[in-house]
Amino acid sequence: MSQGEAAALDHEYTTTGQPSRKMLMWAFIGSECMFFGTLITTYLVYHGHNVQGPYPKDLLSVPFISVTTFVLLMSSLMMVLALSAVQRGQKKWTRVYLFLTPFLGMIFLGGQVIEFTHFAHSGLSLSRNLFGSTFFVLTGFHGAHVTVGVIWLLTLWVQSLRGKLGPEHSLTVEIAGLYWHFVDVVWVVLFTVIYLMQGVHT
Repeated sequence: MSQGEAAALDHEYTTTGQPSRKMLMWAFIGSECMFFGTLITTYLVYHGHNVQGPYPKDLLSVPFISVTTFVLLMSSLMMVLALSAVQRGQKKWTRVYLFLTPFLGMIFLGGQVIEFTHFAHSGLSLSRNLFGSTFFVLTGFHGAHVTVGVIWLLTLWVQSLRGKLGPEHSLTVEIAGLYWHFVDVVWVVLFTVIYLMQGVHT
């Protein structure tokens, strides 16, 4: 290894022993946790204080969202398998799993579009009541994060099709995986707070 390569390698890693790009992603996830924490707190504070309908219990469908939640969780499994395939140099399975992950993410987004459309037809809008305001902002921002993840993963999938995603690029896939798992974990929290707790504070 040349001195230049050694210097580049040293620059890649931080004093914690972790790659700088990975640490940056963890820092970003930390800031996003605070962002979503604020939105969730706002939702909980105003939950049950609507002065006019429609109300959550009249609109929210736990069975339907349970299915889309399961789909999103399965995408996390696909992400784990994709990283494992990249690390092992399994090009075929890397492409398969890197496609399935964003594909399942798109199914989840499709479910969100169906739900939003149903709510709109039922008279719920961003300005209709407190539930509409907090619900659409909270789930809308999460949907935007899922969309970013889908685009990011599809780019990686295209790179794999071009043969530009080998074991030496596993860190790139791992960082994308960290983001995707974060998005999934956030949704588990939202699913619990919004859908499973809809009967609390009527």
